[in-house]
Amino acid sequence: MHNKIQTTLVAVAALSAAGCASHYQMAEVSRSRILIDNRYDKVPDARAEAFIAPFKAKVDSVMSPVVGRTARPLSSYQPESPLSNLLTDILIWGSAPFGEKPDFALYNMGGIRAAFPAGDITYGDVLDVAPFENKICFLTLTGDKVMELFRQMADFGGQAVSSSVRFTGTKAGDIKSLKINGADIDPKKEYRIATLDYLAEGNDKLEALKSKTKVNSPKDEKNNVRYIIMNYFKDKAAHGEAVDAKVEGRFILTGE
Repeated sequence: MHNKIQTTLVAVAALSAAGCASHYQMAEVSRSRILIDNRYDKVPDARAEAFIAPFKAKVDSVMSPVVGRTARPLSSYQPESPLSNLLTDILIWGSAPFGEKPDFALYNMGGIRAAFPAGDITYGDVLDVAPFENKICFLTLTGDKVMELFRQMADFGGQAVSSSVRFTGTKAGDIKSLKINGADIDPKKEYRIATLDYLAEGNDKLEALKSKTKVNSPKDEKNNVRYIIMNYFKDKAAHGEAVDAKVEGRFILTGE
């Protein structure tokens, strides 16, 4: 009986498919590359522009507001850069509302997806730099795990760290010198770290962070790093200051 029901269902499905079948058959599949560049801007498509206009206006209304300004272009590169230094310092600045006083902050270079131009900075610029839904996160590591963390960062080619850090190591992951707030690392001491929830899970080969304790990981949308960055710019603008940053020798890698 079961087989008979199955046969009937298959027959019905086949008849239904046949009834809906097209008289067209695929004869050939080909492919080619189409270069999309500014040549298409020379002869605007009026209908396309009219269709896009209301959407463009809405996007521009969100992306165009200015949140602050920079004193110079700020870009990101390994092992240390002006923009990566700025973003970690912003994490430290943004810690106070959570009742946190981190010893240092950590931001992944791979999460910095654009540079800030000189002059006015818009919401869209901040979104370009920090497009992911990463939220600020606080955790604790022992000194020996902090040393392991810096070895992993060195092996990666460098990651962004805040102004309290002075690290010198090799590209092979050896530590020559590591100071936090001017003091050598104490392997038995606990250190409080501000970072991204993404990194707190040990991503980007930062396995040492999996040994974290005393985690404070706020999940509200307002705790998204891009909003903290925007608030920092707005605060500086309110005080009539342009945002600036420079390379300071926070993370130095040598060949040996």
